[in-house]
Amino acid sequence: MTSQTITAAASGTWKLGDRTVHRIGFGTMRLAQHGEALAPDAVPRDRDQAIKVLRRAIKLGVNHIDTAAFYFSPLRCANELINRALAPYPDDLVIVTKVGPGRDPSGAWLPHATPGQLRGQVEENLRQLGRDHLDVVNLRIVGTDSLADRFGALAELRDAGLIRHLGLSNIRPHHLVEAQAIAPVVCVQNMYGIGASPEQEELLRLCGEQGIAFVPFYSIAGAGRTAGAPADDSGTVHALARARGVSTAQVRLAWTLHRGPHVLAIPGTGDLDHLAQNVAAGSLRLSEDELTALDSLRPDDGVVHSS
Repeated sequence: MTSQTITAAASGTWKLGDRTVHRIGFGTMRLAQHGEALAPDAVPRDRDQAIKVLRRAIKLGVNHIDTAAFYFSPLRCANELINRALAPYPDDLVIVTKVGPGRDPSGAWLPHATPGQLRGQVEENLRQLGRDHLDVVNLRIVGTDSLADRFGALAELRDAGLIRHLGLSNIRPHHLVEAQAIAPVVCVQNMYGIGASPEQEELLRLCGEQGIAFVPFYSIAGAGRTAGAPADDSGTVHALARARGVSTAQVRLAWTLHRGPHVLAIPGTGDLDHLAQNVAAGSLRLSEDELTALDSLRPDDGVVHSS
């Protein structure tokens, strides 16, 4: 099979709460613009092109889409693109959004939402997506302070029926314990990829032990973060990609999925060919020797750095 015919089903499945998803999903952070994501002066992506990518993702079996109301550029908003492209939504599609951060209309970052402001962010996601409830909402935080008051506010919205399931993003291990004392956590979305730190590895392990989905971001971009994958990838990754006849991005995604059956990938792109390659990475099975070589890479080999 070619990358154009391999579907997300090849990656296997995992559950987000009571919803089953393929382990290869789609992230919309880069969909609204060309170049670096979340830049106030970003060049908007062509609307029709973005819609084609979303619809093609669904045809390739993707049923897990990651988004946020703050994923926007001038003229383009990821949530509204999803609504335009995919509504009425397929029954098996799970849309995961996140709250906490916010941006003003100019694109400048606002202070993270207080507990009282989280309902407004949830309602904005509902409006943009055209939904009466959200499948999964991740509370994204910065720092090590307690998240109990904010997660508790989301738990109240879950009880009210606005949210089906709750998750966490950009957390430390103690945050997971704190949140679980308030309400069930179905996923943890953290920076993770080849060269991950011991703390990042600990979170992946904790999630696996508890049956919680672990959803890495920047698993392809690494240190490139919102700018995308760096051109000077590790020589080890390049050599493996050449030997397998695949891209370095596919190698990184495959390695990530090998880290456990509970690991879900959400690579994003605005390019139809890259989309097909990312989905096809779910069928790439790495050997023990290949995994060992990739496992040995360190953060200073041009890969993931903690933040």
